[in-house]
Amino acid sequence: MSTIFKRIIDGEIPCHKVFENDEVLAFLDVSPLSKGHTLVIPKEEAASLDELSPVSGAALGEALVLVSRAVVKATGAKNFNILQNNGASAHQAVFHVHFHIIPKYDDCGLGIGWNASELQNAEITAEAIRQAIETS
Repeated sequence: MSTIFKRIIDGEIPCHKVFENDEVLAFLDVSPLSKGHTLVIPKEEAASLDELSPVSGAALGEALVLVSRAVVKATGAKNFNILQNNGASAHQAVFHVHFHIIPKYDDCGLGIGWNASELQNAEITAEAIRQAIETS
């Protein structure tokens, strides 16, 4: 079944487009947290970032820089968050990779609770990640 983002990419559902190229589409969020809240999505269908091709990932990175600069310039926001969730327990609601660019103003924007803990088993974890990179 197509996600709402696939239907937007295919033109079945309209959007307020702010940027598009062969790999990426960016448009205003219909339920914004603040003025200028913009979604940046790959045209490639992938539920989570780790499933995305390197080509689409690189295109997203370029688009995020371009679109975030434009959002800041157009809205006058001095600060912003970029949010990207992977999986239901990480608060992902639409299972198509997407990034939120959320301008932060004094009275609105993204609010975050950050429950940091102490780093443990750092070398073991770092080595496991290094090995996973080498074998991928």
